[in-house]
Amino acid sequence: MASELEREQEYVSGLYARLDAIKSETRAQLTEVRRQQVGGNHQARSERDAFARIYEDRIAQLDEVDERLVFGRLELEDGEDDTELRYIGRIGLRDADLEPILLDWRVPKASAFYQATAANPMGARARRHLMTRGRKVIRIEDEVFDEELLGSDSVQLQGEGALLAALTAQRTGRMGDIVATIQAEQDRIIRSELRGVLVVQGGPGTGKTAVALHRAAYLLYAHRERLARSGVLIVGPSRSFLEYIEQVLPSLGESGVVLMSVGQLYPGVEATTDDPADAAALKGDARMADLIKRAVRSRQVVPSETQYLDVNGTSLRVRPEVIARAMRRAQERNEPHNVARVTFNRLALRELSRLLAEQLRRGGSTVDDDDLPVLAADLRDSYDVRVALNTAWMPLTPEKLVQDLWARPNWFASLTPDWTEAERRAVRRGRDEPFTVSDIPLLDEAAEHLGAFDPAGDARKREAARQRERDLENAEHAIQNMQVEGMVSAETLAAGFAESAERLTTAERAATDRTWAFGHIVVDEAQELSPMQWRLLRRRAPLRSFTIVGDIAQASTVTAADDWGSALATLTQDFVLEELTVNYRTPQQITELAERVARERGLPITPSRAVRASEWDVFRTESAGRPVPAAVEAVAADRALGRPGSLAVIAPSALVEPLAAALESQHGGDVALGRRTLAAPITVLTPQESKGLEFDAVVLVDPDAIAADGPRGPSALYVAMTRPTQRLHLVMG
Repeated sequence: MASELEREQEYVSGLYARLDAIKSETRAQLTEVRRQQVGGNHQARSERDAFARIYEDRIAQLDEVDERLVFGRLELEDGEDDTELRYIGRIGLRDADLEPILLDWRVPKASAFYQATAANPMGARARRHLMTRGRKVIRIEDEVFDEELLGSDSVQLQGEGALLAALTAQRTGRMGDIVATIQAEQDRIIRSELRGVLVVQGGPGTGKTAVALHRAAYLLYAHRERLARSGVLIVGPSRSFLEYIEQVLPSLGESGVVLMSVGQLYPGVEATTDDPADAAALKGDARMADLIKRAVRSRQVVPSETQYLDVNGTSLRVRPEVIARAMRRAQERNEPHNVARVTFNRLALRELSRLLAEQLRRGGSTVDDDDLPVLAADLRDSYDVRVALNTAWMPLTPEKLVQDLWARPNWFASLTPDWTEAERRAVRRGRDEPFTVSDIPLLDEAAEHLGAFDPAGDARKREAARQRERDLENAEHAIQNMQVEGMVSAETLAAGFAESAERLTTAERAATDRTWAFGHIVVDEAQELSPMQWRLLRRRAPLRSFTIVGDIAQASTVTAADDWGSALATLTQDFVLEELTVNYRTPQQITELAERVARERGLPITPSRAVRASEWDVFRTESAGRPVPAAVEAVAADRALGRPGSLAVIAPSALVEPLAAALESQHGGDVALGRRTLAAPITVLTPQESKGLEFDAVVLVDPDAIAADGPRGPSALYVAMTRPTQRLHLVMG
């Protein structure tokens, strides 16, 4: 054992030495670039700064992968008697002679590390897991596919293996480094082709989120040229859920991914709360799209009677049909509201100039064609004219339109003749109340129909596109001049050219541009999305390239569908469905109980096979009608087991605050309420808040009350029962 550890340590030390050498070379290149004197030539300064940023990014990536640089080794057949060793890590490395010494986990040659089995070894004789702490190898474990290796001194069979070690590790509030534990079923899905819509269905603990994150990293690696410009968007159910996973992607060797919750998908607004169930259901319904369209059109209003407008002392008579004619011609262009308003104003002012000239001539004034520009200027300066045109066609922001929908009951009633009064009351609220998660797709829908509030912004975008073409051409020349062909692409270099020193990442640019089109979108907990949310995401990925992961049986929102065909009807009917069937997280005792309870309550679960059993059976406590004291006792009993780790108390919403108060009196600052901090030893949550999370132990309070709480109660109970990785305590009501 010691000799094998020493041999692996020697090789791993060599990898780190090469990593350090590459860091030093890159820092030297950065220093050399910064040292260049380029004078006052703006293009030369842009080239220098762009190269400097490339080197800075490379150094940051190399620093990021220092921890767990290498985690595996494949021993493969190479001829009759020779053996090839392939080391697998978070990035690829070559030695000074450009020979590969470490394979990036995403390359095809590394796939056998995840996919090889005894039945299909894929040319591998053995697979070795390397456990490291810092730069030191602390343990090695082997899986042997070639029986001739059994009994060899170089093979280490003891230990649980990397997968079970990861499964039994205590939870810390963030996902751990899981790149070494992806299994064959998951790896095949991760490496699926880019185009089209891929749906990954799986029960709790089957690794759906792990698959989603690794797929994002893999696609960025395999389709870098396409995705580097547009990026990959990962959508999670909440900001706290994204905080839970955001440390994983850098550990996979990628940082070019945009993470957003469904409440952040409209730039400039971050919604963290949602409406009550009845209002959320209405706002998520697909018919809201037509309602928004009608609301926008209703703000284009022909005056009901003749107007008399003061224009520099002259009372101009304007009949309704004059405004109607200009409005109709502007509407025929099918432009968004704010863009078409510019056309309307131009046409209306032309009509009004003609009317004013005719009226002045009838009054005895001499007006010829050369006077028309002066009359048009007088019209633009007229307060009455501005009020009349704005009243007929007011510029609007999406925020104001949606606020007015909920705050103006008479206008809303005129738009919803087929709604009941109870439905209208459900969505009514004050103008100053914050936007909810369900408002986000409505804001986006409104923005689609309204267009830019500042139409000049479109011209700026067109100029930016032309500037990018010039930058690409300049970048190609710069690469040739600096003799770095093959080291950097023109696309990457051009991305660094800028008029100012400010540097925006893909995430920063996407956050401020509602029309940003992503190359691929990954949606986690996708079963929860409403039709209106799917409409928003469809606009963000016009090429319809999606990875959608979720579990229909865990659907907890009122807008969720009962099958993927219905859930994705707004997005597509053409998708590929893959199922994950191996439960890596939840022990066998808990998995079997949770699936049995789910089936009894009619949930459409995907059966899974747990890979391990816990040393504890499910604990049961009868509360005798006193659930809070019984739950406090259950927490104390779990702590008394001497197994520190994360513990969640999951309870009906009415019991959450009393439970938190009771537990704080016993455990003080170790207790946290809700998802504000997931690093606390004890967290008190509702079933909805626990979604997507995992804990070493769970105390589940009054499961029957959870199941009875509305039509999604059984799903909420299924979610809550499957959060623990070690122990489950049931406190019966």
